[in-house]
Amino acid sequence: MDNGEQLEHVSLNHIDMLARVGHAFSDSTRAQVLLCLARKECLPSELAQRIGVSRQVMSNQLSCLRGCGLVTPRKEGRQVWYSLAHPSLGKAVDDLLVLTRELSPSCCSERQCQCNK
Repeated sequence: MDNGEQLEHVSLNHIDMLARVGHAFSDSTRAQVLLCLARKECLPSELAQRIGVSRQVMSNQLSCLRGCGLVTPRKEGRQVWYSLAHPSLGKAVDDLLVLTRELSPSCCSERQCQCNK
């Protein structure tokens, strides 16, 4: 199925899901969470520490991502692990990161990012 055929089969549900993905990436904390979860399953406390936000902020962001259908919790004893809701989401996250680097190539090279300097 080529792109033209795929577009013929787009429903309002698909468009709604696309909007939810866009909403998830509209916040830098949520985007960082998705990037982390594209690498491995994590605990909320680990995500909060890695990203540098409070546990309450992380709880709110994970709640939003669950509501968007992008992450899923897995309870293990008293701990709750989070992962991406679908394996293809990890590739999509990586592809979006590549796209952002292509759209703003002046700050980054393959070897080093200069964005924070």
